[in-house]
Amino acid sequence: MVYLASPRYRRYFRANLRAAGYADGALLSRAIAEAGKGLLELPAIWLRPHETVAGFVVQVSGWELVETALARRRGIIFLTPHLGCFEITAQYYAYRAPANAPITVLYRSPKKKAVEPLMLAGRARPNLRLASADLKGVRILLRALKKGEAIGILPDQAPGVGEGEWAEFFGRPAYTMTLAGRLAGAGARVILAYAERLPRGQGYHLHLEAMPEPLAGESLARALNRALEGLIRQCPAQYGWSYNRYKVPAGAPAPK
Repeated sequence: MVYLASPRYRRYFRANLRAAGYADGALLSRAIAEAGKGLLELPAIWLRPHETVAGFVVQVSGWELVETALARRRGIIFLTPHLGCFEITAQYYAYRAPANAPITVLYRSPKKKAVEPLMLAGRARPNLRLASADLKGVRILLRALKKGEAIGILPDQAPGVGEGEWAEFFGRPAYTMTLAGRLAGAGARVILAYAERLPRGQGYHLHLEAMPEPLAGESLARALNRALEGLIRQCPAQYGWSYNRYKVPAGAPAPK
């Protein structure tokens, strides 16, 4: 319904798919349907008991990365793009991780302020803390890492001016956050995470992968985008293609 009613939504959706090399109608239809599922599943993710929500994750690949990182006590940085059910990844970790290793998740206030109390209440779970996407929130993340805890960041949002740099994302320059790279410099383990939505309401498959090393001469921002591209290629129908990923933040220099 949103796709049909909003010309801007359609424009971003189709343009982003084309930029990534996806132009076939079948994938477009599937991506629209998955976007609808992503919206309609939120009440269950936010309002059901924590144990119930964690139980929606029926398969996990790569949990050994988490166990190794926890044993090192150097902290974990989860990078979770808008792919699949990104809301459930931190909730699952918080449910399964030990009490002395909580996760702090950076969040950005929604444009519709009426939604924020519901969002905060739904995300506030045992062993899960929230930090606003500002300087105070970044300091909270740093303190969590210094204590060997986990943090979660959505790495594919366009940052504010001064908080990013231009780097290629699916062949086009995108203003890309540098926060993840700066935080990783403290020695924390960086893990890519997304929860694939299984068909016919079967639940979710949580995928965890180590962040690949930058290529020779590659910036950290481009390495991040390359890693995200790899995840999205695994499950393209479930990515948030409607987001204006290539916008120029107010005050930011135009891409070269």
